[in-house]
Amino acid sequence: MARKSMRTVALEMFFKIKEHMKEEKKRQEVMNTTDFYIQTSEFTELGFYREFARNLPDDINELCLLQRYQTIHPVGLLNPKTRMDKEGFWGNLSEIPLTRLNFEEDYFPNALSMFAELLRLNPSYTKDRTAKDKIHITCRGQAIMLAATLKTKGIPARVRSGYADYIRTAGNYLDHWITEYYDKENNRWILADADIHCDPHIDFDPNDIPRDRYLTGAQAYLKLRKGELSDKQLSYASWPITHGIAAAIRGVFYDFHCLMNHEIVFLHQPAYVSDKKFELSDEELREIDQLAELMLESDKNFSLLLEIWNQNDKFRILRGGLN
Repeated sequence: MARKSMRTVALEMFFKIKEHMKEEKKRQEVMNTTDFYIQTSEFTELGFYREFARNLPDDINELCLLQRYQTIHPVGLLNPKTRMDKEGFWGNLSEIPLTRLNFEEDYFPNALSMFAELLRLNPSYTKDRTAKDKIHITCRGQAIMLAATLKTKGIPARVRSGYADYIRTAGNYLDHWITEYYDKENNRWILADADIHCDPHIDFDPNDIPRDRYLTGAQAYLKLRKGELSDKQLSYASWPITHGIAAAIRGVFYDFHCLMNHEIVFLHQPAYVSDKKFELSDEELREIDQLAELMLESDKNFSLLLEIWNQNDKFRILRGGLN
């Protein structure tokens, strides 16, 4: 058997070291981003309720189910027929006073206020909570509650805003917020949706959503821009429904803020976008194109995204609500 030359051995060692350095750099990038996503924001900090959340179930399925039993999606309250339902999906909705808001995220924009209200209504945080003691929150509220709880347990978690094809018929995407958490054991990010637990129509594991069933804001935006999605296929649940580029732009900025640990409310968008009623110039759209491309690999491009966040104020100055 021929012996390897010193040059061959040296080259093999060089490439091994180079590959090791590449893997180490990747590992360090993951460590930097996961550390960032243990941090909390004004929307995910639980303050006085940290210990309470930390003691909730560690099993992700059990945790999501328990959280789901504390809430009612406003859609169930908007229909006069289901509003009088005594044995429906969300319990006896007829016992809820009509004076309560359908969308209570106007009252509870962050996880701390959601937990505070739940425990004010009933300090027993169980699956037996009655409808009148539940809070009325959307997918955004569910995603923020779950992310906040996971952070208290030392699990890196981030809210994601994008578009799901499992809310409507296949091939169409409706805006939807979920939670993404980091599985250290398997070294990967996992998508989880607390809002769809108990839904009999879901044909996959809501604790590990297939990546082809959910498009992040950046993915949906770029698919629309490239003609891979039609305007009608992409919808934002406003009234009336918003389709196409206006819906896509919302998704990009919601998700960009989420990636920066700033889980803004539905009413908020960058002022320059809102003031122009989402009718942007080609140059402005190309600028969002570049942002979205970086967001496709948010961990790899984390330092660049953070630099944009810190230096480009127009993406952060918001309009909406009272602002």
